[in-house]
Amino acid sequence: MPFNFDVYERSAYREPAPIDHDSPFQSMMERFDVAAEILELSPGFYEYLCRPARMHVTSIPVEMDSGRVKIFEGYRVIHNNVLGPSKGGIRFAPDVTLNEVKALAGWMTWKCSLVDLPFGGAKGGVACNPEEMSPGELERLTRRYTADLFDVFGPDKDIPAPDMNTNEQIMAWVLDTYSMHARQTENAVVTGKPVGLGGSKGRRQATGRGVMTVTLAAMEQIGLAPGDCTVAVQGFGNVGATAADLLGEQGCTVVAVSDITGGYYNENGLDLKAMKAYTQQNGGTLAGYEEAQHITNEELLTLDVDVLVPAAKEGQINREIAEDLRARIVAEGANGPTHPAADEVLAEKEVLVIPDILANAGGVTASYFEWVQNRQGFFWTEEEVNRRLDRMMGEAFDKVYTAADKYDVSLRIAAYVVGIRRVAEALRMRGIYA
Repeated sequence: MPFNFDVYERSAYREPAPIDHDSPFQSMMERFDVAAEILELSPGFYEYLCRPARMHVTSIPVEMDSGRVKIFEGYRVIHNNVLGPSKGGIRFAPDVTLNEVKALAGWMTWKCSLVDLPFGGAKGGVACNPEEMSPGELERLTRRYTADLFDVFGPDKDIPAPDMNTNEQIMAWVLDTYSMHARQTENAVVTGKPVGLGGSKGRRQATGRGVMTVTLAAMEQIGLAPGDCTVAVQGFGNVGATAADLLGEQGCTVVAVSDITGGYYNENGLDLKAMKAYTQQNGGTLAGYEEAQHITNEELLTLDVDVLVPAAKEGQINREIAEDLRARIVAEGANGPTHPAADEVLAEKEVLVIPDILANAGGVTASYFEWVQNRQGFFWTEEEVNRRLDRMMGEAFDKVYTAADKYDVSLRIAAYVVGIRRVAEALRMRGIYA
């Protein structure tokens, strides 16, 4: 059918992920603890803010194509709703655990707060392997998961979005299932939908655009002019390709990009339009591209450039890579691309690292725009979306940079300070309901 979306297409953006897979909640808490000490949180507020408000676990029966009924375990964690309804993606993956979902929900609380969104943090997940499931099985799984959490979701309560292995089509099924139970169409119950169902223009480019905005702000702070800057981008997917394009439009020279086949380098600058056209004709990869020098991903990360944008996988910049890294700015388009041990090295080398919780916040900001447009029943042009996104991302960077200077900490810790402080102040004003 002409209006079918590919259920296996990757999400346009993902929210920040834990660095430590063995103990993801502890990984989140390590940053929280440093920021809490700077903010001098009282013991009571500390306990309140580090714990999830509610956790939901549901058994999801699905009739498989074979006729057998299989039970999947689903989760939804509401970490905090002090600032407004909770917001966070749904991921489908075989290794999803409640502990991971708890950590991701906390990440979303601080991320939404950081960019001044009227949302708290949440996260959902289903332990399944979507690659081994048919579109029909995925639809039945999505609809039953949504029905089981009907009392949790809501445009004024908890608003899901796409994440790992979920996308526009999955969100369309969430919208339809929720609306059937509510007996009215509720477009604002979910974001990341197809534009034809109330999705926002500019959403697919929003994460990459946010990376561009904060990178330009960082250049200004350290006295770099875009026209004099060279850029290397690890990852040529939605985020990396968009960031590369937009930085190029601002006058930067993009000298290297990479995908799963390795890196591609030209000291005089790459023809990004030609490279994107090549991937479309070559099964989605740059394999065999001959108009640039082929290098390894490790070589790309240590090129002598002004800006490095890691926009691929987590944990790419370890301590050894950090020792050889020569960029002056690292803008984390990916989730958790810098290992904690590397942070110390980069700080000693005075590399300005724009953390993922800030650099890739354009995705959730565009989700907020989608929710606002759904609530008011009036939709913005892509130019309006981009203008508002640039403003909010720029303001968020300025707040984080100011906090880093005030407390003499990295931008990563400063981002947590800014995010946690806003939630703590709102909690203090609201008080504790007895």
